[in-house]
Amino acid sequence: MSYYCKLNGKYLLAVALLGLLSCQDGGEPSVTPTPPAPPPTAGTTFTNPLLASGPDPWVYQKDGFYYYMHTTNTNLRIWKTARMSDLGSTSSVVAWTPPIAGNASGNLWAPELYFLDGKWYIYYSAGPAGSDLGRQRTWVLENSSADPTTGVWVDKGQLVSPGADFWAIDGTVLEQNNKRYFIWSGHNGLDAVQRLYISQMSNPWTLTGPRVELSHPEYTWEVSGFGVNEGPEILKHGTKTFLVYSASFCGTDQYALGMLTASSTADPLLPASWAKSAQPVFSQSPANRAYATGHNSFFTSKDGQENWILYHANSNPNEGCVEKRNPRMQKFTWNADGTPNFGVPAAINARLTKPSGE
Repeated sequence: MSYYCKLNGKYLLAVALLGLLSCQDGGEPSVTPTPPAPPPTAGTTFTNPLLASGPDPWVYQKDGFYYYMHTTNTNLRIWKTARMSDLGSTSSVVAWTPPIAGNASGNLWAPELYFLDGKWYIYYSAGPAGSDLGRQRTWVLENSSADPTTGVWVDKGQLVSPGADFWAIDGTVLEQNNKRYFIWSGHNGLDAVQRLYISQMSNPWTLTGPRVELSHPEYTWEVSGFGVNEGPEILKHGTKTFLVYSASFCGTDQYALGMLTASSTADPLLPASWAKSAQPVFSQSPANRAYATGHNSFFTSKDGQENWILYHANSNPNEGCVEKRNPRMQKFTWNADGTPNFGVPAAINARLTKPSGE
């Protein structure tokens, strides 16, 4: 589309779509206001999912790098990247291949990587190879290298609470009041309900009793499929410590995130220190193709200015608790009362602005 305007007695052809000139009442040209900024481009955005598959995603930040892991079932892999938005183009390194037989030879789940007391540690769940998942326990590896993608990983054995060698998965670490604690999902030895337990650590591979139950399924959104509290993760903000966990069976679309809240100075071994949210804090969005949203972790942007949640979801309904679960990330904010506001799962394939600093 074109139009003509009169200038100094002559007619000039102007291209309307460029918006460079406009006619005033007196026939004189004027410069139009600066057009609005273009929408974000591929160079400044990313899309979810980050990978085609990646259940139970975990990320740890150190010295300007992100170290990412997820459940592979057969081994433990580490992805190292300077930008989380580049995860999809990053190669992984095999950190650990389990023995052919033994009590930790198969079904490797939910690895978490930490740098503690000058060394790297991986906490993971495993059991004997095969389909018998009732013998899953939590195990720990140690690496003294400065870079966890190099060096040798040493098996430090099972991480077990004294007198309570029961089914145990999804271990995570809490540091509070100058003490270190381990939190996991386990059984009480009497039923198959998955509960959240905590125990103090005497070193990165040893628990010293007692084992204390912090939470068990009690609301309807925690018992879809069967009663589950699992995937505990720690988030700290201001004067509060949050324990964000996954509820309901991971094979259901209703898999969601719940939350316990405590003071940052409270004794975490006391159940009374924790208050449980009556509603999930993050759950599925069929409109955005995010089902079974759960088993998350947290990180901050490259410049430290933004808070991000990393979680897995299925892209279609009824896809179950298998490798179709894929890792996704999105920025979150804080409510006026200091609690996290995770919002709604972002739409699959929607262009999201990269973490600030990337």
